[in-house]
Amino acid sequence: MKPESFDAWLATVPEAIKRDSLWKMEAYRLALYAVAIGWYDVTKLRRDRGTRDLATQLFEALGSVPANIAEGYSRGTGKDRARFYEYALGSARESRTWYYAGQHVLGEEITLHRIRLLTQIIRLMPTMVPQQRKSTIRESRSLYQVSHDTHQEATYDRLDSIPYPD
Repeated sequence: MKPESFDAWLATVPEAIKRDSLWKMEAYRLALYAVAIGWYDVTKLRRDRGTRDLATQLFEALGSVPANIAEGYSRGTGKDRARFYEYALGSARESRTWYYAGQHVLGEEITLHRIRLLTQIIRLMPTMVPQQRKSTIRESRSLYQVSHDTHQEATYDRLDSIPYPD
């Protein structure tokens, strides 16, 4: 069954996916929806000899968006999460480019809908990357002592940066 709207598609999403904490991310939900409706667009593009390769590129790029959001969300450090969110952002932009390239086969209405949807995802992603990049804490400044063989004590000043998983 081809989902005709986001709400219609939403009703088809398994509860196991909706109960995952990842589901709270709007960008992830929209990206999954883009893949679901993109399947039908890719099928149409594959029927035209001139856009077969484009169809493959589009479907790989579309699938990469929610996959990289999910991968990043599951990472332990903000730096790792940010890297995967950047991959997702790149794939969303790539998908939008492929939709534009396939507009003559897909038609103006579908193309504009998909470009708007991907643009909405693209607008959400850049805010997620800086939030994750600064997810580190610094160990507080502390003094510690080390005994040497000569039984003399030396005091060292220590300040380390430790990544902290949220």
